[in-house]
Amino acid sequence: MFSLASWKLEFEDGYFRIYDSKKLVAGYFDPDYGNLSNVENPDDVILSKIKNHDVILGGMLMIPLVKFKLFDTDLNTVLSEVKQNISRVSVHLEKWGTFLSEINNTRHFIGISHTDQDMLTMTLPVKFSKPTILEKSNLLEEIHPVLSLLEKSELL
Repeated sequence: MFSLASWKLEFEDGYFRIYDSKKLVAGYFDPDYGNLSNVENPDDVILSKIKNHDVILGGMLMIPLVKFKLFDTDLNTVLSEVKQNISRVSVHLEKWGTFLSEINNTRHFIGISHTDQDMLTMTLPVKFSKPTILEKSNLLEEIHPVLSLLEKSELL
């Protein structure tokens, strides 16, 4: 049996922040609400779907990929430290490669973190095992296996 107690979801602006057991932001989950591009007030539609406990089939998980410790504006370092950071990043990216293979993921994208220019984030699709009600505990139950594997792989 797994424990969901180590993770918590909080709804904010259409997505869910994911908190770890230390109450730190571990990532974000953006549910697939369906095509809202032709909707006049998508925020209202999203709130309605959540209020009505609509069912979704998955969404996108965004999590920190790697922090470089190289691109801070006040960086003042030496070559050995740069090499050490590049080596650390390389080892960490190898872990990511293993993780993506384990979950059989070939569809993901990487971008610069919106909160830290020295960090990359990974966004990957999460397909639920069954249609799932838009409610925190149900969503957490479905994304928990991925979060646990990330934690076990030392990626969170």
